Amino acid sequence: MTIKLNTAAMSTLLLLLPATVLRAADDPPADTTLAADQAKALGETVKHDTKIVVDAAKQGAEQAAATAKQVAHEVVVATKEGAQEVASTAKNGSEKVKAAVQKDAKPAKNPTPAPPATVPPTTVPPEEKPRTYPAPR
Repeated sequence: MTIKLNTAAMSTLLLLLPATVLRAADDPPADTTLAADQAKALGETVKHDTKIVVDAAKQGAEQAAATAKQVAHEVVVATKEGAQEVASTAKNGSEKVKAAVQKDAKPAKNPTPAPPATVPPTTVPPEEKPRTYPAPR
């Protein structure tokens, strides 16, 4: 039985061999210059695309820096204005306090003695009823 299988396999191989030889003959010969040209073109395309990405990143970074500079300037201006408002409010407040102190500090023409401090009579609280609480359940 083994001999029959080997013979069948050999017959099949011999039948398929001419087809594979014909297919190999149809393939063009390997052209090394074509492959080199394709690799060079691919390399140039990658280099070009990389340059575009780098330029876009650089432009984005420049825009971000300009925006950050503008925002920082606006923050400085707002902080300065806020500080000026705080200083103005503090100045107005101190002027009001100064005026109030000067008004209270004027000597009275007829000084009246302060009334003697009297101690209010102590009151004894009325007797309290003892508190009762409900029994715990």
